[in-house]
Amino acid sequence: MSLPERMLLALGALSGLLGVALSAAAAHVTGSGSLQIAAQFLLFHAPVLLAMAALVAGGFVHPKIGRLAGYVLVVGLILFCGDLSRRALSGEALAPMAAPTGGVLLMLGWILIAAAGFVRPRA
Repeated sequence: MSLPERMLLALGALSGLLGVALSAAAAHVTGSGSLQIAAQFLLFHAPVLLAMAALVAGGFVHPKIGRLAGYVLVVGLILFCGDLSRRALSGEALAPMAAPTGGVLLMLGWILIAAAGFVRPRA
């Protein structure tokens, strides 16, 4: 497994870890709806990042598009979940338009995952 796939694997594990941590925090913080949503998004995407690392490493998808898909998902998660979490915990936004931008990147990441399965790598 190459370094880019190892990074996706580590980021997928980090996504799962943070999803569990935010779920626990959401259970103890008043008005934690946004925090719960952030936790769920991290937990839902963690297995996807792990799978993309394995699919790319195994040669089952186009490697460059598969890696790009994974990293686009990671940036989307940082922006979307980071903004929701910061708003829930401090009342302040992460950055202007962070959550909507992150949401669009998450959708783009899913499109790239589909493309990675259909585009054939060069021989």
